[in-house]
Amino acid sequence: MNTKLSVKAFGLAIGVTWALGVLLVGIAATYFSYGTEFVTAIGSFYIGYDTSLVGCLIGMVWGFIDGFVGGAVIAWLYNKFSG
Repeated sequence: MNTKLSVKAFGLAIGVTWALGVLLVGIAATYFSYGTEFVTAIGSFYIGYDTSLVGCLIGMVWGFIDGFVGGAVIAWLYNKFSG
């Protein structure tokens, strides 16, 4: 049985999941001071991501792009290696 992953679907799934994670941690850092180290670390390469509402939304966009590309690459590689 040879199953293939949909590159687009897998990229979207990982992109949405990572974007929501980045958004939720950003909101927690903004309002509860929880996860500020994570926001600082990720904000060093997600331009504009910081502990503010606008910063959280910017981080969410970056997170979606990053997750989509990473997920698509993983699905594409899986399809290539699985024969």
